[in-house]
Amino acid sequence: MKLWRLTRAPFVALDGAGALAKGTRYAPPGHPVVSLASEAGLAVLVALRYLPTDPADHPDDLVLGWTEVDAVPERIPAGDDEAIRAFVGDWLEQRASLLAAVASKVLPEADVILMNPLHPDAALVPPLVTRPFRFADCLHRPPMLESYAGETP
Repeated sequence: MKLWRLTRAPFVALDGAGALAKGTRYAPPGHPVVSLASEAGLAVLVALRYLPTDPADHPDDLVLGWTEVDAVPERIPAGDDEAIRAFVGDWLEQRASLLAAVASKVLPEADVILMNPLHPDAALVPPLVTRPFRFADCLHRPPMLESYAGETP
């Protein structure tokens, strides 16, 4: 399964260190966990929500990356964020599976895939293959916008 991540270049390691102190939306603090996405577009949307509103303040070292993982994620039961964090905390401690999936709150048609870097199979996950990413390159005004101005569907 191909998994995606949009992150800053210094944080491409799939070690979960960034989540250890403060946790994530779906994982409690005190556990390393890597948040990935089932779709590139979801990785972009999630990252966009955490960026400063002024594009001039966006970091200039973003990379979009992917890795291939030969595993099927365990499905995290639906619930509120607190219930999901409790489930994920237990899942991380038990190291029962490498991956767990939860429907994204940003794009419910896609999944946030959590990887437990302490699971024995984590050592087999290849590092991210990355490319530079800039929101300015994809969120600019489309050239055809003026051609359609005033039209109704």
